[in-house]
Amino acid sequence: MERNAVNPVTWSVEMGFNQGEVVSGHSRTLYISGQTAMSKEGKPEHDGDMAAQLALSIDNIEAVLAEAGMSLSNLVRLNVYTTDVDLLFQHYGVLAGRLGAAQVAPTTTMLGVARLAIPGQMVELEGTAVA
Repeated sequence: MERNAVNPVTWSVEMGFNQGEVVSGHSRTLYISGQTAMSKEGKPEHDGDMAAQLALSIDNIEAVLAEAGMSLSNLVRLNVYTTDVDLLFQHYGVLAGRLGAAQVAPTTTMLGVARLAIPGQMVELEGTAVA
């Protein structure tokens, strides 16, 4: 798989994401359903703690990737849904740090929403990965 970043501007790279990515030579695409701060038993975790919810959501993204034989380095698209954009930005380093450690800057959209499917959840991550 070959990835080529497309960035007609540079500010997004400084924030940890590319404006676009051209992916070629891949043989598999994984579409990842929204992942929240849910335990392996399907119980919501970390009520009211954005940083902990974000970290567990990333862990859950990584678990889906691993089950498919992939890692964060295969992530080409990440959608972030949150009930509190300002609070999420205070803890965005949790996400940016994990992506940076994987040396990946997937195209990203962040949306503020009124609520998520599970009461008490504050952030949900949805992604696309290619290998």
